[in-house]
Amino acid sequence: MKKIFFIAFIALLVSSEANAQRYAIIDTKYILDKMPEYKDADKKIKAISEQWQKEIDDKQAVLDKMYKDYDIEQFMLTDELKKKRETELFNKEKEVRDLQKKRFGYEGDLFKERQRIVKPIQDKVYNAVQKIAISRSYDFILDKSEGITVIFADPKLDKSDDILAQLGIKPGS
Repeated sequence: MKKIFFIAFIALLVSSEANAQRYAIIDTKYILDKMPEYKDADKKIKAISEQWQKEIDDKQAVLDKMYKDYDIEQFMLTDELKKKRETELFNKEKEVRDLQKKRFGYEGDLFKERQRIVKPIQDKVYNAVQKIAISRSYDFILDKSEGITVIFADPKLDKSDDILAQLGIKPGS
């Protein structure tokens, strides 16, 4: 989809003879990496992720011990007790998988936390991009960090440092 957009964009640039369009290229990853609040948010996300991973690892360790104990004891158990233990193992395994999905799955807790913590920072960058685009009359601003393939980009078109300045951040820091 992004390649189709990019090809359409290039075709639009080439086909517009009378209207020369102005565009710029930025790198949001570069911009975000220079923002102290993004670095703090990233640390928070990593800490939350590690805490949740430890919770899952602890439950997995309990499950592993249950399996090991069952392997040792299964020969001494009656069929009824075997069935009961196997059901317990199945339920515990499902609990671990469900917790992992809840925490790290598609639109899980980690996704929601990232949205809650990082989205305001991304919105701040977007607003700065929008101000520069309007003030400098850019028709397009491409983000080279989001997967749009740019074969060649003249470095003077990269306005990432301008966005940082708009945010009040010194580019070289």
